[in-house]
Amino acid sequence: MLKLYNTLDREKEEFRPIEKGKVGLYSCGPTVYWFAHVGNMRAYVFADILRRVLAYDGFEVKHIINVTDVGHLTSDADEGEDKMEKSAKEEGKTAKEISHFYFDAFRKDFLKLNLTEPFKWTWATEHIEEQVDMIKSLEKKGFVYTTSDGVYFDTSKFGDYGKLSRKRIEDLEGGKRIDLGEKKNKTDFALWKFSKEGEKRQQEWESPWGVGFPGWHIECSAMAAKYLGETFDIHTGGEDHIPVHHENEIAQSTCCFGVKPVNYWMHGAFLNIKGGKMSKSLGNIETVSELEERGINPLAYRYFCFSASYRKPLTWSEEAIQGAVNSYKKLRNVCLALKSDGKINEKYLVEFRERIDDDLDMPGAMAVLWKLVRDEDAEGKVKGIRKMDEVFGLDLLEKGKVEAPGDVLKLAEEREKARGEKDFGRSDELRDLIKVKGWVVRDGKDGFELERI
Repeated sequence: MLKLYNTLDREKEEFRPIEKGKVGLYSCGPTVYWFAHVGNMRAYVFADILRRVLAYDGFEVKHIINVTDVGHLTSDADEGEDKMEKSAKEEGKTAKEISHFYFDAFRKDFLKLNLTEPFKWTWATEHIEEQVDMIKSLEKKGFVYTTSDGVYFDTSKFGDYGKLSRKRIEDLEGGKRIDLGEKKNKTDFALWKFSKEGEKRQQEWESPWGVGFPGWHIECSAMAAKYLGETFDIHTGGEDHIPVHHENEIAQSTCCFGVKPVNYWMHGAFLNIKGGKMSKSLGNIETVSELEERGINPLAYRYFCFSASYRKPLTWSEEAIQGAVNSYKKLRNVCLALKSDGKINEKYLVEFRERIDDDLDMPGAMAVLWKLVRDEDAEGKVKGIRKMDEVFGLDLLEKGKVEAPGDVLKLAEEREKARGEKDFGRSDELRDLIKVKGWVVRDGKDGFELERI
């Protein structure tokens, strides 16, 4: 019996899908104006484990991840510049060039982590019609009002506003104070923003209310409804989405469609560093590709994510990631050295499923794996490990080659040249440099091959 922690009710609940054997899953995706760092990627590792556990338990999963390429303002609310427009100005490129460049970088790191691609990546700019239609429906039902800068949702007209984040609707303040602008309530949010007079945006569209662009929140509601239905099973995101983004999704979707939009809301905790969380503004970020460039296998970072529950903060440090690198190498080497006896260890698989079905208890599941590996009397190890790795996604038994990063390949080519010139001292020096970066060179008749340590 799979149990999941539902943020809406603040408790673990037995998972019951809307349609037997099938699951509709929506995950808030990247805003593609900059590189996604390892802190961002923790949310996708969590969503991937959820998807893998659902599949392990026999469900057919339809997973949607959105790509925000318009409408996400620098305040994460309704003030500031559009992050896409701002980045385009700074880099002297079009907004489309920016969005596709950073999405490609994101997807590259996404795949390096063995994350399963969704049924569909849904881009906000490709679903403007759906968003406009949803706003028109809300307007017809009396939930919106217009100001000089946009069309807003009136949260005071939704009695359950604040249920997810435990805000109290009676605490909302009205009026035209400076911090409210023309908003009626401090929690009202933009559904459609008008382009500023005299300013030509790269991304703007005609609408019944004027030329402009959609608000960040309406994008997810419209795309989720299109691909998963007006009510679907599970919505995931980071814990920072709870008080604003997901609260607003619930309000607008419920009022538009007249039904509960999501049955299970699930949120992952931050990856922190000493003194706070990672952020572009603080300059303390590192990407998955940057980890790889300094010899850290991306799957060692995936392994690191399993050291804490997805709902618990995880602290990033050089010592912590190096510990994960060493543990992952040891585990994989032990697994690769095993010989299959053709059996499968059901005893440990029962324990494993108990752990993953208890709200994705990955530290507990990892403990079961290590118990199996260390049990000298256990039979069926290889098939048991292979089955568990359907969830872990750590390639514990994969011996195939992995594409090496450019700097490692360059060192290997330089070493090959040194060997050809019989400069064996230089060749050995380069071999050691390559090893420091986490790779081993295998020499053969037809040249060299690179293999991860």
